[in-house]
Amino acid sequence: MSFLFQSYQMKDLTLRNRIVMSPMCMYSADEEGHVQDWHMVHYPTRAVGGVGLVILEATAVESRGRISDHDLGIWSDDHLPGLEKLVRQIHRHGAKAGIQLAHAGRKGRLKRDKIVAPSAIAFDASYEVPEALTAEGINQVVNAFRAGARRALEVGMDVVEIHGAHGYLLNQFLSPLSNHRTDEYGGSFEGRVRMLREVIRAVREVWPEEKPLFLR
Repeated sequence: MSFLFQSYQMKDLTLRNRIVMSPMCMYSADEEGHVQDWHMVHYPTRAVGGVGLVILEATAVESRGRISDHDLGIWSDDHLPGLEKLVRQIHRHGAKAGIQLAHAGRKGRLKRDKIVAPSAIAFDASYEVPEALTAEGINQVVNAFRAGARRALEVGMDVVEIHGAHGYLLNQFLSPLSNHRTDEYGGSFEGRVRMLREVIRAVREVWPEEKPLFLR
């Protein structure tokens, strides 16, 4: 307990303490993924309360990569003004700001967008059957993660976390239960981790080495 309120250094980032607000899905954006007044209360309040690092909820790098129609988005420059304002408020109250870059894959429930996955296998009977990503489609997703990290840097985020867990797209590629591909992105362990490795490399192309990069 004595260490909890001590500062913590990660690369060039210094947190005022070791309390981190983990990303949680809040489903409070508009249908275009924009920051709302609700976010401007929710996240800065955590900073006011003394949290050292506030990590925003799973934020979609593609419109088709949302979990719901009300997820935050970072797939367009239109999202930047709201995110930048939010980061400023978090910083204003002494906390650092992070963002979790995410793609739901087959776990999305969307009105307009067709969901995608490694293979055309539904998450369960209540979900839509996704389209299997082509190699070109995989490249589009990798580029979307890169663009999301670039935008995160542009709005002043201190930390980026890549969401590779909880059964979402990158996790779907890792699991032989959801990845039945026979190309270079499936089969062996090396094949199943290929996309995740490509995403990490793509993010690092635009996210500075001196800034922390997390992988969940």
